[in-house]
Amino acid sequence: MLRIILGSTALTAALALPAAAASRADVLRTYADIAQAGYEDSAALAGALGEKVDALIAAPSAEALGAARAAWIAARVPYQQTEVFRFGNPIVDDWEGKVNAWPLDEGLIDYVDASYGGASDENGLKALNVVAHESFDLSGRTVDARRITPEFLSETLHEAGGSEANVATGYHAIEFLLWGQDLNGTDAGAGDRPWTDYAAGDACTGGNCERRGEYLAAASDLLISDLEFMAAQWAEDGAAREAVLGDEAAGIAAMLTGMGSLSYGEQAGERMRLGLMLNDPEEEHDCFSDNTHNSHYYDGLGIQNVYSGQYVRVDGSMVEGPSLADLTAEVDPALDAEMRAKLATTMRALGRIKLAAEAGMAYDRMLARGNDAGEALIMGGVDGLIDQTRTIERITAALDLEGITFEGSDSLDDPEAVFQ
Repeated sequence: MLRIILGSTALTAALALPAAAASRADVLRTYADIAQAGYEDSAALAGALGEKVDALIAAPSAEALGAARAAWIAARVPYQQTEVFRFGNPIVDDWEGKVNAWPLDEGLIDYVDASYGGASDENGLKALNVVAHESFDLSGRTVDARRITPEFLSETLHEAGGSEANVATGYHAIEFLLWGQDLNGTDAGAGDRPWTDYAAGDACTGGNCERRGEYLAAASDLLISDLEFMAAQWAEDGAAREAVLGDEAAGIAAMLTGMGSLSYGEQAGERMRLGLMLNDPEEEHDCFSDNTHNSHYYDGLGIQNVYSGQYVRVDGSMVEGPSLADLTAEVDPALDAEMRAKLATTMRALGRIKLAAEAGMAYDRMLARGNDAGEALIMGGVDGLIDQTRTIERITAALDLEGITFEGSDSLDDPEAVFQ
């Protein structure tokens, strides 16, 4: 509305101004802003988790352990929405293994059930239990493990011996230390580590309670610093922000690569279809806590965030701006409508998984052989993710972007290879 004053006459005119076309630079700035906010939120909630961990170690109790577990689950919400920034952004993908690598050989860290087994040809440290050992042999040398510090975890223990299964840091190492192993298979129940695993003196269960607390504290501190590092990479003058803004075509390609690779090979394939084919709860993403339904849901939401150029922060505020949806709508409005509809369909399917888990059918129970209802729920998510990937491929063509490839998965591309 524009009010024009002519002498003593007031003339009101409604001006229908066309919306300005979104520029690729503006779209990339929104993308970087969402990444920065997501990692800042992740670091803040990791800090809140760290406070609950400190409280548990200082005064162990069932209540303190429950509070730390709740803080861990809350901390996953913003982080899972950042996974869409992995593929296509080498700065993120090279770093991600420190904070979210899975599955892990948890016997490296702490005591496990006898059914877990011992060292294997693939991983000689599979059952090390560093919490119980102040030194160990690694490639012919003796490693001093008397002090469990963030530096020891990140520089010595993580991926020790070159094995990716030796995950010593990040969310899932912390998850294991809070819940312990889930020994229920596809039956009801998550990990059930007793709070007395952190108790002092004769009340200590599992042995080495002080060292277990040292490990948990060190892993929590490291998670916070790693997330703060990544948030800084997306801030003004940060390396990740500069990389996507420095080459607009490459930046838009990175957005689409992240969406397509997470949708298809990573989430639909490795995280969902593979576990269902094997009926294996060990393929569950948050396997100790039975939080996988939330991980899948917020991964899907992260993809939607990037396309729509919107992210709701943990304080309820909104980060939003020119989006990939705007670019798509400018060249093909029908294609944009198709993408929005498919994202909504996928989120409904992931939402059904989330609701069913919260109502009592945990994700690992959905994986059970013969659970037709569980299979239908999981495959609804898989099918939605695959279907939206096909539209992401069409968007890359509509935007004249070439040479983009998405991560694949044998579970989708060569199912027979899964069983070889």
